[in-house]
Amino acid sequence: MAFKPGDTFYPKDENGKIIYHETDLCATWEALEACKDVGLTKSLGVSNFNKRQLELILNKPGLKYKPVTNQIECHPYFTQPKMMQYCKQNEIVIVGYSPLGTSRDPSWVNLKSPPLLEDELLMAIAKKYKKNTAQVALRFNVQRGVAVIPKSFSPKRIKENFEIFDFSLTDDEMRALEGLNKNIRFVELLMWSDHPEYPFHDY
Repeated sequence: MAFKPGDTFYPKDENGKIIYHETDLCATWEALEACKDVGLTKSLGVSNFNKRQLELILNKPGLKYKPVTNQIECHPYFTQPKMMQYCKQNEIVIVGYSPLGTSRDPSWVNLKSPPLLEDELLMAIAKKYKKNTAQVALRFNVQRGVAVIPKSFSPKRIKENFEIFDFSLTDDEMRALEGLNKNIRFVELLMWSDHPEYPFHDY
Protein backbone atom coordinates (compact mmCIF):
# COMPACT_ATOMS: atom_id res chain seq x y z
CA MET A 1 0.00 0.00 0.00
CA ALA A 2 1.61 3.22 -1.16
CA PHE A 3 1.49 6.53 0.67
CA LYS A 4 2.30 10.06 -0.54
CA PRO A 5 6.03 10.25 -1.30
CA GLY A 6 8.14 12.34 1.05
CA ASP A 7 9.94 12.29 4.36
CA THR A 8 6.82 11.60 6.46
CA PHE A 9 6.20 7.91 7.06
CA TYR A 10 2.38 8.19 7.15
CA PRO A 11 1.57 11.63 5.67
CA LYS A 12 -1.74 13.20 6.71
CA ASP A 13 -3.84 16.06 5.38
CA GLU A 14 -5.18 18.96 7.46
CA ASN A 15 -8.05 16.74 8.66
CA GLY A 16 -5.74 13.99 9.89
CA LYS A 17 -6.55 11.62 7.02
CA ILE A 18 -3.65 9.60 5.67
CA ILE A 19 -2.69 10.61 2.13
CA TYR A 20 -2.43 7.63 -0.20
CA HIS A 21 -0.55 7.35 -3.48
CA GLU A 22 -1.74 5.24 -6.39
CA THR A 23 1.55 3.57 -7.19
CA ASP A 24 1.16 0.62 -9.55
CA LEU A 25 2.21 -2.66 -7.93
CA CYS A 26 3.75 -3.90 -11.17
CA ALA A 27 5.89 -0.77 -11.47
CA THR A 28 7.07 -1.29 -7.90
CA TRP A 29 7.87 -4.93 -8.69
CA GLU A 30 9.91 -3.90 -11.75
CA ALA A 31 11.94 -1.56 -9.51
CA LEU A 32 12.57 -4.48 -7.15
CA GLU A 33 13.62 -6.66 -10.08
CA ALA A 34 16.17 -3.99 -11.00
CA CYS A 35 17.53 -4.19 -7.44
CA LYS A 36 18.01 -7.94 -7.87
CA ASP A 37 19.65 -7.45 -11.27
CA VAL A 38 22.37 -5.24 -9.77
CA GLY A 39 22.93 -7.55 -6.80
CA LEU A 40 21.28 -5.50 -4.05
CA THR A 41 19.14 -8.47 -3.01
CA LYS A 42 19.15 -12.23 -3.49
CA SER A 43 15.41 -12.83 -3.50
CA LEU A 44 12.17 -10.89 -3.79
CA GLY A 45 9.02 -11.44 -1.78
CA VAL A 46 5.80 -9.73 -0.82
CA SER A 47 3.78 -9.27 2.35
CA ASN A 48 0.02 -9.40 2.90
CA PHE A 49 -0.69 -9.89 -0.81
CA ASN A 50 -4.04 -11.42 -1.66
CA LYS A 51 -4.59 -13.76 -4.61
CA ARG A 52 -5.50 -10.92 -7.01
CA GLN A 53 -2.35 -9.02 -6.14
CA LEU A 54 -0.17 -12.11 -6.52
CA GLU A 55 -1.76 -12.84 -9.91
CA LEU A 56 -1.06 -9.27 -10.96
CA ILE A 57 2.66 -9.88 -10.41
CA LEU A 58 2.77 -13.47 -11.68
CA ASN A 59 0.97 -12.50 -14.91
CA LYS A 60 2.93 -9.29 -15.46
CA PRO A 61 4.26 -9.05 -19.04
CA GLY A 62 8.04 -9.37 -19.00
CA LEU A 63 8.19 -10.80 -15.48
CA LYS A 64 11.80 -11.58 -14.58
CA TYR A 65 11.49 -12.94 -11.05
CA LYS A 66 8.54 -14.51 -9.27
CA PRO A 67 7.88 -13.68 -5.63
CA VAL A 68 9.56 -16.38 -3.56
CA THR A 69 7.59 -15.61 -0.39
CA ASN A 70 4.32 -14.12 0.76
CA GLN A 71 4.45 -13.01 4.40
CA ILE A 72 0.96 -13.31 5.92
CA GLU A 73 -0.74 -13.80 9.26
CA CYS A 74 -0.91 -17.53 9.92
CA HIS A 75 -1.70 -19.53 13.09
CA PRO A 76 -4.22 -22.17 14.27
CA TYR A 77 -7.00 -19.56 14.56
CA PHE A 78 -6.28 -18.26 11.03
CA THR A 79 -4.93 -21.11 8.94
CA GLN A 80 -5.28 -19.48 5.48
CA PRO A 81 -6.04 -22.73 3.57
CA LYS A 82 -6.89 -21.04 0.23
CA MET A 83 -3.77 -18.87 0.24
CA MET A 84 -1.68 -21.86 1.35
CA GLN A 85 -2.94 -23.88 -1.62
CA TYR A 86 -2.50 -21.05 -4.11
CA CYS A 87 1.05 -20.30 -2.98
CA LYS A 88 1.99 -23.99 -3.03
CA GLN A 89 0.73 -24.26 -6.61
CA ASN A 90 2.94 -21.32 -7.55
CA GLU A 91 5.98 -22.38 -5.50
CA ILE A 92 5.70 -19.38 -3.17
CA VAL A 93 6.77 -20.01 0.43
CA ILE A 94 4.41 -18.77 3.14
CA VAL A 95 6.14 -16.82 5.90
CA GLY A 96 3.75 -16.75 8.83
CA TYR A 97 3.72 -13.70 11.06
CA SER A 98 1.91 -13.61 14.40
CA PRO A 99 2.21 -17.42 14.58
CA LEU A 100 1.49 -17.21 18.33
CA GLY A 101 -1.33 -14.71 18.01
CA THR A 102 -0.54 -11.12 18.97
CA SER A 103 -0.42 -8.76 21.88
CA ARG A 104 -3.84 -7.74 23.18
CA ASP A 105 -3.45 -4.05 22.34
CA PRO A 106 -6.96 -2.88 21.31
CA SER A 107 -5.54 0.11 19.41
CA TRP A 108 -4.52 -2.17 16.54
CA VAL A 109 -5.44 -5.77 17.38
CA ASN A 110 -8.79 -7.41 16.63
CA LEU A 111 -9.92 -8.84 19.96
CA LYS A 112 -12.85 -10.89 18.59
CA SER A 113 -10.67 -13.97 18.93
CA PRO A 114 -9.66 -15.10 22.41
CA PRO A 115 -5.93 -15.39 23.20
CA LEU A 116 -4.55 -18.18 21.01
CA LEU A 117 -2.09 -19.56 23.54
CA GLU A 118 -4.85 -20.19 26.09
CA ASP A 119 -6.73 -22.53 23.75
CA GLU A 120 -7.74 -25.78 25.48
CA LEU A 121 -6.68 -28.03 22.59
CA LEU A 122 -3.25 -26.40 22.39
CA MET A 123 -2.91 -26.82 26.14
CA ALA A 124 -3.85 -30.51 26.01
CA ILE A 125 -1.39 -31.27 23.20
CA ALA A 126 1.33 -29.26 24.94
CA LYS A 127 0.83 -31.29 28.11
CA LYS A 128 1.13 -34.55 26.15
CA TYR A 129 4.50 -33.57 24.66
CA LYS A 130 5.77 -31.69 27.73
CA LYS A 131 5.90 -28.51 25.68
CA ASN A 132 4.21 -25.15 25.97
CA THR A 133 1.34 -23.93 23.79
CA ALA A 134 3.61 -21.60 21.83
CA GLN A 135 5.82 -24.53 20.83
CA VAL A 136 2.79 -26.54 19.69
CA ALA A 137 1.48 -23.59 17.63
CA LEU A 138 4.88 -23.16 15.98
CA ARG A 139 5.25 -26.89 15.32
CA PHE A 140 1.80 -26.91 13.70
CA ASN A 141 2.84 -24.30 11.13
CA VAL A 142 6.28 -25.80 10.52
CA GLN A 143 4.69 -29.17 9.72
CA ARG A 144 2.45 -27.39 7.22
CA GLY A 145 5.50 -25.95 5.45
CA VAL A 146 5.13 -22.44 6.84
CA ALA A 147 8.25 -20.48 7.81
CA VAL A 148 7.38 -18.95 11.18
CA ILE A 149 8.66 -15.63 12.53
CA PRO A 150 7.60 -15.33 16.18
CA LYS A 151 8.53 -12.10 17.91
CA SER A 152 10.00 -12.08 21.40
CA PHE A 153 12.28 -9.90 23.50
CA SER A 154 12.87 -12.67 26.04
CA PRO A 155 16.02 -14.81 25.57
CA LYS A 156 14.28 -17.69 27.37
CA ARG A 157 11.29 -17.60 25.01
CA ILE A 158 13.49 -17.17 21.94
CA LYS A 159 15.34 -20.33 22.95
CA GLU A 160 12.04 -22.16 23.54
CA ASN A 161 10.79 -21.12 20.10
CA PHE A 162 13.65 -23.08 18.55
CA GLU A 163 12.90 -26.21 20.60
CA ILE A 164 10.21 -27.56 18.28
CA PHE A 165 12.20 -30.10 16.29
CA ASP A 166 12.31 -32.90 18.86
CA PHE A 167 8.63 -33.84 18.49
CA SER A 168 6.04 -34.21 15.73
CA LEU A 169 2.29 -33.79 15.77
CA THR A 170 0.21 -36.73 14.58
CA ASP A 171 -2.10 -36.48 11.57
CA ASP A 172 -5.10 -36.45 13.92
CA GLU A 173 -3.57 -33.64 15.97
CA MET A 174 -2.82 -31.64 12.83
CA ARG A 175 -6.43 -32.06 11.66
CA ALA A 176 -7.72 -31.06 15.09
CA LEU A 177 -5.57 -27.94 15.12
CA GLU A 178 -6.67 -27.05 11.60
CA GLY A 179 -10.23 -27.34 12.93
CA LEU A 180 -9.54 -24.43 15.29
CA ASN A 181 -9.60 -22.04 12.32
CA LYS A 182 -11.94 -19.10 12.95
CA ASN A 183 -11.17 -17.14 9.75
CA ILE A 184 -10.67 -14.06 11.91
CA ARG A 185 -7.54 -11.96 11.66
CA PHE A 186 -5.80 -10.55 14.69
CA VAL A 187 -4.06 -8.00 12.43
CA GLU A 188 -6.70 -6.25 10.30
CA LEU A 189 -4.98 -2.89 9.56
CA LEU A 190 -8.41 -1.27 9.45
CA MET A 191 -6.88 2.22 9.51
CA TRP A 192 -5.99 1.64 5.85
CA SER A 193 -9.11 -0.27 4.79
CA ASP A 194 -10.08 2.45 2.29
CA HIS A 195 -6.71 2.23 0.49
CA PRO A 196 -7.12 1.13 -3.16
CA GLU A 197 -4.74 -1.78 -2.53
CA TYR A 198 -5.98 -2.78 0.95
CA PRO A 199 -5.47 -6.55 0.66
CA PHE A 200 -7.94 -8.06 3.11
CA HIS A 201 -11.19 -7.56 1.21
CA ASP A 202 -10.28 -10.79 -0.64
CA TYR A 203 -8.24 -13.84 0.29
